[in-house]
Amino acid sequence: MYAALWRILPGPNAVKALLSVALFLGLVAILFLVVFPAVQPLLPFDQITLEPESAASRAAG
Repeated sequence: MYAALWRILPGPNAVKALLSVALFLGLVAILFLVVFPAVQPLLPFDQITLEPESAASRAAG
């Protein structure tokens, strides 16, 4: 896949490297600004349940 992308990008190797970095940074920006906020409500990270510590577990620990 990376070889195909490298062949598709125009220009010499330096330009291809800069375009590759720009594409990567653009992908990361899209993930952080669009994708992650869109799926955040679907993830259960805010539903944390902690059980109270019992006297037996305090004595053992």
